[in-house]
Amino acid sequence: MTDRMTRPLVLIAAFAGSLAAGLLVVLWLAGGFGGVTAAASIGGAFQLTDQSGQTVTEKNLKGKPTLIFFGFTHCPDVCPTSLFEISEVLRAMGKDADSVNAWFVSVDPERDTAAAMKDYLSSFDPHLKGLTGDEAAVAKVISSFRVYAKKVPLKDGDYTMDHTALIYLMDRDGKFVSPFNLKRKPEEAALDLKRYM
Repeated sequence: MTDRMTRPLVLIAAFAGSLAAGLLVVLWLAGGFGGVTAAASIGGAFQLTDQSGQTVTEKNLKGKPTLIFFGFTHCPDVCPTSLFEISEVLRAMGKDADSVNAWFVSVDPERDTAAAMKDYLSSFDPHLKGLTGDEAAVAKVISSFRVYAKKVPLKDGDYTMDHTALIYLMDRDGKFVSPFNLKRKPEEAALDLKRYM
């Protein structure tokens, strides 16, 4: 087989492999392969602080559908892109955005203080709340939502964070529904979210 034919096949195989791996991660996060009942194990009790210093717990999930994204303020691309896309959905909802929770939960409590979250989120929709806390509180919510987060040292002595990059959709009862799809027009995503209001 020539190099011209081999390269496209290798690229297709790599793409298919990464697609399959991504699907497996999504299925695992949604409760594994054993059925729908396992999805109830996503979420649980927590206590964090928002960017204004207000306490937020799992009780704040009740009464409104909630979008939750885990990330960190020093994230170079995935986090700002996802928060921009969430902001676009909230904008498309108009006044109905008041009836939705949208939370950006830090996986980097060492750097993401309430003040840092407030400054960072000033670039996005005002409905987005940044949630952070001490290491133990953040570790608890990361564990209860089955989020992968790991500190990765950089050569200059700094660090970055590897983390799960899904948007969690929780219903009005605080129960996990599914990963929320942002890869569509904001108006379509907004209509989908309104179904849970």
